[in-house]
Amino acid sequence: MDYKQTLDYLFSQLPMFSRTGASAMTKDLSNTIALCKLLDGPQDKFKSVHVGGTNGKGSTSHMLAAILQTAGYKTGLYTSPHLRDFRERIRINGQMISEQAVIDFVADHRVDFETIRPSFFEMTVGLAFDIFAKEKVDIAIVEVGLGGRLDSTNVITPLLSVITNIGWDHMNLLGDTLPLIAGEKAGIIKPDIPAIIGEYQSEVAEVFTLKAYEEKSKLTFASEEWDVEVKGERLKAKDDGMLDVGIKHYTGFRTLDLQLDLTGIYQLKNLKTVLTAIDELRLQGFHISDEHIKTALKQVRTLTGLNGRWQTLSHDPLTICDTGHNPEGIAEVLKNIAATPHEHLHFVLGMVNDKDITKVLRMLPTDATYYFCRPDIPRGLDANELQGKAMEAELLGEAYPSVMAALIAARFAAQLDDLIFAGGSTFVVAEIV
Repeated sequence: MDYKQTLDYLFSQLPMFSRTGASAMTKDLSNTIALCKLLDGPQDKFKSVHVGGTNGKGSTSHMLAAILQTAGYKTGLYTSPHLRDFRERIRINGQMISEQAVIDFVADHRVDFETIRPSFFEMTVGLAFDIFAKEKVDIAIVEVGLGGRLDSTNVITPLLSVITNIGWDHMNLLGDTLPLIAGEKAGIIKPDIPAIIGEYQSEVAEVFTLKAYEEKSKLTFASEEWDVEVKGERLKAKDDGMLDVGIKHYTGFRTLDLQLDLTGIYQLKNLKTVLTAIDELRLQGFHISDEHIKTALKQVRTLTGLNGRWQTLSHDPLTICDTGHNPEGIAEVLKNIAATPHEHLHFVLGMVNDKDITKVLRMLPTDATYYFCRPDIPRGLDANELQGKAMEAELLGEAYPSVMAALIAARFAAQLDDLIFAGGSTFVVAEIV
């Protein structure tokens, strides 16, 4: 098979959560363990940092990878989902793996897949770990796909476990209370392995404290380690440049002035997590200077290929997209919208059909004009159905047959000083970046 045929095989033959939802999930790690055994245990052949959480784990993973590769380490990066190209999920020093690597892996193990019956995600984890082992990366940043305890990535023994925060997402799979969700995320904390929690949240802090105590793991809450503030003027309507921040350690003896090319205000939370993780890696012998940090954070997008995080698509009118999609993610998006000067908001909105979207819809501004659309995946929520649910939350607008049709309509209607925002689902962003 060529590359396109290989991808068609993967997308059609292996259960894929992003397309079909919970039916693609495996209830334990047995498939991943079997696949890794077949591959001669690649998960034990490279050092790693494991990154989980509800929001911010993707940005945190990319920032960590950017810093490590700037410091001279051969750095693997595994993330999900991809936006445009499957190979975005697996990078080494920011470069996607080759098409041939994907073709060869599937060709070599297709018969084994028919025996093990892995999901799409389990196969991809196996491919990533196999590549990282063969390429002898110095370290790999491995992002959890969903949850933690039963996530396919949870077969690694990392140098460090990172959990960014806990929020309301995938309740049908992880639990219907924050402590239950936190318990699943805490499953990546390993015996005697340091753990960093990005945000101290009183509702769930005890879950992590108890888990760390049970595992005899050093526990640090990054939000309690640093104070951070935006310096100078926030983003200008015509400027998609850097976010200038000053950050100070709680001891008062360490300060850093940084410029971030990831300009969403929510990155301030992720920054605390990243710097705390870097401090822990320094304790473990990694040579990472403050200059490495400053240089890397100016160019995370360029170094790692990250897209879709408060990303400017065009100007006149200013058009921005973001992958935030659960209540906490949307809350951060709305903060950024409020901080961005504009006359009228045009909101291109699409969602998936297997989540309770009522809470999110009731958070959205009623004075915006909405352009409802369906992401082009089987899980995509019908645009007319979304429009009907939105009307119950007093959100008004028209339904469109595709994401691009909705975006074009918004651009046609918007004035130069207006703001167009596109989001509601990662899969909306995937179609426009």
